[in-house]
Amino acid sequence: MYAWIWRKLPFGLPGKLSGSIVLVAAVGALLWYVVFPWATPLLPFDDVQVGTGTQQEQGPAQQNPNAVIPGEENAPDELPYSEESNAPHPSATASR
Repeated sequence: MYAWIWRKLPFGLPGKLSGSIVLVAAVGALLWYVVFPWATPLLPFDDVQVGTGTQQEQGPAQQNPNAVIPGEENAPDELPYSEESNAPHPSATASR
């Protein structure tokens, strides 16, 4: 298809390059000003439902992220790694 368009554009290489740019701009403008505004109401991007928590059950995403879970060894503010070094701690199995 693109080869057919390239062959049909007139005026040699400069005309083909400028014609290609005009065709791309025309297709872009057609999409931007006609197709996308027509399709926007059909897409679900603005269909946002925010609940108060009383109408829905609280799932994992709605629970308190700072809550301490019983049996968890690290508190929420403790980091399970060293902040001073990227080197891992030596272990007995790694020294061979």
